[in-house]
Amino acid sequence: MKIYRTQKHAIDVPFIAATVLMVIIGLVVIYDATPLAAFQDFGDKLYYFKNQLIWATLGAMALAFFSFFDYHRLLKVAYPFLAFSIFLLLIVLIPGIGSKIYGARRWITLGGFSFQPSEIAKLALIFYEAATITKFENFKIRIGDALLVIFLPALAITGLVLIQPDLGTALIFVAITLTIYFVGGGPIKHLILGFPALIAAVLAAIVLEPYRFARLKSFLDPLHDPQGASYQINQILIALSSGGLFGVGLGASRSKFNFIPEVQGDAIFAVFVEELGFVGAVLLIALFLFIITRGITIAQNAKDFTGKILAIGIVSLIGIQVLFNLASIVALVPLTGIPLPFISYGGSSLFVTMVGVGILINIHRESHKT
Repeated sequence: MKIYRTQKHAIDVPFIAATVLMVIIGLVVIYDATPLAAFQDFGDKLYYFKNQLIWATLGAMALAFFSFFDYHRLLKVAYPFLAFSIFLLLIVLIPGIGSKIYGARRWITLGGFSFQPSEIAKLALIFYEAATITKFENFKIRIGDALLVIFLPALAITGLVLIQPDLGTALIFVAITLTIYFVGGGPIKHLILGFPALIAAVLAAIVLEPYRFARLKSFLDPLHDPQGASYQINQILIALSSGGLFGVGLGASRSKFNFIPEVQGDAIFAVFVEELGFVGAVLLIALFLFIITRGITIAQNAKDFTGKILAIGIVSLIGIQVLFNLASIVALVPLTGIPLPFISYGGSSLFVTMVGVGILINIHRESHKT
């Protein structure tokens, strides 16, 4: 009977159901929000939806696979996987290999198939840091060791992503690294020592790129350049306020008709709120909170330190992106281009997120084995 109960609880049905529901919501929102943009860009109203559906299908297969693939075996290839991701981040910068869109070289296109190496690097960095910090489980972490084997690889990846340029994703790498490091036992005094340098680096990255500096000025003063740098955030805020309590109705958004630029990306939450209102926003955020808190519970109950750190890394990837995206949409932080997991258009992001969920399910299953 004990074995039966263990096997029964090894399948986290609510967590899987919440993930499936979130993917479906994302597909519905993309189907609803992108026909005009897709037709203007590609001559096919369903272009974004069909692409996202393909990636969702691939993601579902990957989720199923990694749910049953022992996460310990994943970490055995963490170092070559990190090297491979750095290689991809290098070659994406080469003209002819990396595709340049809106001034950023972030995609590799092969035979009509495109993906973002930075998304792969997110998983690679989590694997690497989980495998590395596990070795310090029974030892005191010294600042020299931390700089060499934990922060230096993270800085290398962050620097390559900044060159693309992509400050938002670079900040995600930094946040994930700090989360894993301190949950893994890193002394808080190391954060205090490095905090001034981190702030200086972020400010330098903003000031040295004119478009980032313009976004910062728009954040500080929404009336600055209302037809230029401030246009997107102003339209996003208009969409949010138009939703009211219950929204204007599914499919009835006006903002998706070229009012919000690149509506399929990081601003798609604004269309969701406009159509489903404050109530819809609360329900979606509640679903995110359930997934995140369930992931934290899986980390707490992991059978070993390795599983705990790996789970925390994946949960931080999802949670930090949700936090940054929603904060930027309501103008608490400047717009950074960080996607909303499961919801924003982006096949690579969706695939990596679903792989992460599959690994969390595996950690949960392993913790329930007798």
